[in-house]
Amino acid sequence: MKKFFLHLTLIISLFTISAKAQTKIIVSDLKCEMLTNPEGIDVLQPRLSWKIKADINHVKQTSYQITASSSLEKLNAGNGDLWDSGKVQSDASVNVIYNGKKLKDRQDVYWKVTVFTNKGEIQSKETAHFSIGILTYADWKSTRWIGYEKLSNDDSISQYSKLSARYLRKEINLKKQVKSAKVYIMGMGLYELYINGSKIGDQVLAPVPTDYTKNVKYNVFDVTSQLKEGKNMLGTILGNGRFFAMRQDYKPYKIKSFGLPKMALQLFVEYTDGSKDVIRTDDTWKITTDGPILSNNEYDGEEYDARKEMKGWSTTNFDDKNWINARYVQEPGGFYEGQMSANMKIKREVKPISIKQTPKGTYILDMGQNMVGWLQLKVKGNAGNKITMKFAESLQPDGSLYIANLRDAKTTDIYTLKGEGEEVWEPRFIFHGFRFVEISGFKTKPTLENFVGKVVYDDIATTGTFDSSNPTMNQIFKNAWWGISGNYKGMPIDCPQRNERQPWLGDRTTGAYGESFLFDNQTLYAKWLDDIKNSQTIDGGIPDVAPAFWRYYGDNVTWPGTYITVAYMLYQQFGDAKVVEKQYPYMKKWMDYMEENYLVDDIMTKDKYGDWCVPPESLELIRSKDPSRLTDGELISSAFYYQLLNIMKKFAVIANAENDIKHYDELALRIKKAFNAKYFNASKNNYANNTVTANLLPLTFGMVPEVLKQKVFENLVHEVEVTKNGHVSTGVIGTQFLMRTLTNFGRGDLAFKLASNKTYPSWGYMVENGATTIWELWNGNTADPAMNSQNHVMLLGDLLIWYYENMAGIKSNPETPGFKQIIMKPDFNAGLTYVNASYESIYGTIKSDWKKDKKVLVWNITIPANTSAIVYLPATNVSAISINKEKLDKTSYTYSVEKNKIVVTLSSGNYAINVK
Repeated sequence: MKKFFLHLTLIISLFTISAKAQTKIIVSDLKCEMLTNPEGIDVLQPRLSWKIKADINHVKQTSYQITASSSLEKLNAGNGDLWDSGKVQSDASVNVIYNGKKLKDRQDVYWKVTVFTNKGEIQSKETAHFSIGILTYADWKSTRWIGYEKLSNDDSISQYSKLSARYLRKEINLKKQVKSAKVYIMGMGLYELYINGSKIGDQVLAPVPTDYTKNVKYNVFDVTSQLKEGKNMLGTILGNGRFFAMRQDYKPYKIKSFGLPKMALQLFVEYTDGSKDVIRTDDTWKITTDGPILSNNEYDGEEYDARKEMKGWSTTNFDDKNWINARYVQEPGGFYEGQMSANMKIKREVKPISIKQTPKGTYILDMGQNMVGWLQLKVKGNAGNKITMKFAESLQPDGSLYIANLRDAKTTDIYTLKGEGEEVWEPRFIFHGFRFVEISGFKTKPTLENFVGKVVYDDIATTGTFDSSNPTMNQIFKNAWWGISGNYKGMPIDCPQRNERQPWLGDRTTGAYGESFLFDNQTLYAKWLDDIKNSQTIDGGIPDVAPAFWRYYGDNVTWPGTYITVAYMLYQQFGDAKVVEKQYPYMKKWMDYMEENYLVDDIMTKDKYGDWCVPPESLELIRSKDPSRLTDGELISSAFYYQLLNIMKKFAVIANAENDIKHYDELALRIKKAFNAKYFNASKNNYANNTVTANLLPLTFGMVPEVLKQKVFENLVHEVEVTKNGHVSTGVIGTQFLMRTLTNFGRGDLAFKLASNKTYPSWGYMVENGATTIWELWNGNTADPAMNSQNHVMLLGDLLIWYYENMAGIKSNPETPGFKQIIMKPDFNAGLTYVNASYESIYGTIKSDWKKDKKVLVWNITIPANTSAIVYLPATNVSAISINKEKLDKTSYTYSVEKNKIVVTLSSGNYAINVK
């Protein structure tokens, strides 16, 4: 008998060991400042983050230990000569601040983390790296800005500016074996860097744009493998970008330009013997403007003459006798900063779906998708033949390009052949917003194989997926993805096709929040907040466009207020308190500025745009002329300012400025009182002229007295459901809060109707009329199309937030920002029968996949390791619920009953939930 129990014990032990072996918990996605292995950061105490991935439930971090070393060899040997944190009891796995030895200019840091969980200890298999940039202006000493401050024969400084690209080269002689080498480059407005004939990096349209009089971004590359002992060649091409503006001798009071292209560069080399060398830009570099890129203008396109190609120009085997020495030029004026956000890249390719000949002998190419980027061309022909490609978003009834909505943007690329077999070309320094391309110049009939669309946007991950039982909603989601990605250009721009393409603040007030579910846009928007800060006037004003490439300093609340709402988004979605601390003084300065200049009798009297782009009463109108549709501007600005005061109260706590809270509280109370006194109609229980926006804003912002909320909401519902026949009637402002407020007050079904409508005005109307992105106007196909960008995201409002938070049930608990705890509360009765959505949070993948019929709700959810979720189930009887095939009342899960729902708190893992 003893032998039997001994064998049984052994079998159980072996089974347990085998089960443990099959259990997989890993630490991955190590990031510094939310970037993967960044080079040249300008933060001395960066934030480190990692993810825990597990195939078992209930995994929670209990401690961590970070090791940081000055070399990979030391790290692998366990020598944390820069920092050994020791075992820190904490569940923090995001934004852990480096607290080791003080880091220096150009310091390399290699690090890893050991994570201790309630399931055991795990060490990150991957090692991570970051390097510090050049931190002080003085460290750029003896590095000169160089360029060529003259025009070539075919250049033009006019309304339609035309400027040839600058090519620069420098031969260097490295007399020893190279151990490591890094390039620090500022190429204005855009650059490509080459070493020994090879392009460095896969970025395009770099660096990200800024107001170059305020700050200039440098990029850093490890080029150790590209250099060799002996002779090497450095080469750059400089394009215009936003530095040499697209329009020059035209509206100088409005359009800001910065001069002709220029660059500054350092190559820092360390040799195997420990000695170091620095190669800098100076007047020994050679330059020419007589290259193949004849013109590059973001509005008008790129012109390239392949006959002027300079074979081997960036190698040592090239004769540059016809080049001249570069000239010393003035620096841009802004402070030099390491770029802490992603450059753009070619993110995907699109193959055209059709090509048709026109009566005039040209060809119309259809990409099948309104996209942003450019076209790669493959062609054979004789030297001197020209291929012209003109880009547009739509066609006229006769099949020709519709270009009126491009305004004066020429949107044309021209390629001149060199006549050497098959030639493959694509532009370097421009982008287009287009679906259709008119092709001319082919001597034989072109085919689809001659063209490939290159989709270009910031190199950030797509983090969200969404699918549902409603095809219209699914297509809107796809359209939104294409529109958002296409308008990420190192800053969020309004549109990618016409002569505008500006970073309007009002387009992203709430839009950035919805976008954050689809894209990892944290560093993009953190950079943009710096752009806004840098555009602030001395007295506190903030423009409507930032960087202020267009000088629109008109003062209002709803557009500049984006500065605060985007910071709040970064805090809520990514747990980024640092950005709040950094920007708070400037936000407060603007709030004070508006109060001092425009608050009269506790009403904010300055508004500029109203509820922009309200759906007009006629399909032919651009703007509504019906006063009953338009919301009082001062109502909007006062309500919005009140909401910003409430956000600023939260920011004051984060920024250790609690002394400011009393003023915010007192001012908010006064504004609320004055607002209700002026705008509330007691006899009708509505606000002002009873537009949806007039009632929606005070309801959403908590300005309506508690006893009156339901009556005001009933008026709002009547306007939506009856007066407007269940359609959207709000503009850019109201639509930011429409879907969530309807749902939060119990009318998710009405919100669903708005989301799934196919008739005007609605997002579905755009889909029904062939849109593959989001329009600027609700009636963009029938109002003057010259005023309609067909790729504009401002009308999305809070739709995407509603998709995720209210339909999928993926929402960050405001008490634990960054999805440390998730609120999963879908509206199962809104009108959908299934939703399958996912979101890659900073902790890991969150999934919500539910399907229901009349008998049962099946809901599969995934909660990332080291997080938890509050899950709301549509039942009052505990026996109706099972989780992972166990009856809820037989499990150890904590639950409660709340307003006809059973609320369960779950730790990390995968759960199959059934509700009968």
